[in-house]
Amino acid sequence: MAAVGAQTVLVVEDEDAIAEAVRARLESEGYHVVLAPDGPEAIRSHMEHRPDLVVLDLMLPGMDGLEVCKQIQRDGWTPVLMLTARAEEADKVAGFAVGADDYLTKPFSLRELAVRVHAILRRRERIEGSPVGGPIERPGLLIDAKRRRVEIDGEEIQLTPLEFDILHALAREPEVVFSRDQLMDRIWGYRDHAGGRVVDSHVARLRRKIGEDGNDPRFIRTVHGVGYAFRG
Repeated sequence: MAAVGAQTVLVVEDEDAIAEAVRARLESEGYHVVLAPDGPEAIRSHMEHRPDLVVLDLMLPGMDGLEVCKQIQRDGWTPVLMLTARAEEADKVAGFAVGADDYLTKPFSLRELAVRVHAILRRRERIEGSPVGGPIERPGLLIDAKRRRVEIDGEEIQLTPLEFDILHALAREPEVVFSRDQLMDRIWGYRDHAGGRVVDSHVARLRRKIGEDGNDPRFIRTVHGVGYAFRG
């Protein structure tokens, strides 16, 4: 049984065996776990329990995980770890597009899932804590860490928490080249063999939102074979 005041994880999974195994592992780690077998129940449970994190299967009956993710993010940001039985890059990119923070491909180890949950929740605590440093200003760019607000040429740009963290991490140290593994460590709190693809997907979405031209990026440059750097 979870301790009083334990963080709540909503697990949305229609396969009973997987759902119960995930519940048992996360409860052994000290979390309070709520289960939902389908999309509508997930949305209802999210409204009722206001979980700290959602573990969300992509393939659900009736309403898929992408639609569930979009709906639960409308009321404010909730971290989402997406589970998918398919390894296609398009599925992962689609999950990031609707607000997922990370993904695991089935079959996965319960240990790896617990590591991801711990890391995402630690990042949430950092986000909700007091930010360090004042606004970052560059020509045409304002990054306000305290309000987690970004303006491009005076217009506010809506970024996901991960996109904001990537931009802020790069902009704080202009011209410093960060490898994909370093960004995984700094932003996600861990690294894995698929980390490069995760980072690239989020950076690509970030660039589109801030109006980057792929041939002549205004703010974020790619250092081929290494990673990314912010133009000084």
